[in-house]
Amino acid sequence: MERKVLTQDEINQLRLVRDKRVKLIESFGILESRIQEFNLQKEILKEELKNLVQEEIQLGANLQQKYGDGSIDLEKGEFITN
Repeated sequence: MERKVLTQDEINQLRLVRDKRVKLIESFGILESRIQEFNLQKEILKEELKNLVQEEIQLGANLQQKYGDGSIDLEKGEFITN
């Protein structure tokens, strides 16, 4: 098997390409980590929204049971019957 010596310029070019690849892979890893964090935050917010909707439904049912059908003027604090 014959061995040939690379030039210093070729070695430098190969190292530069390798280093760029390593940095790119690291950047992809960081980006993917951030994406996962955002997805986790999204799931948490979706659960909070689900809980809020349930709270709204329960409050609406309680008010309807107490006051009947109608609407509320929140600024005046008044219930208006239909």
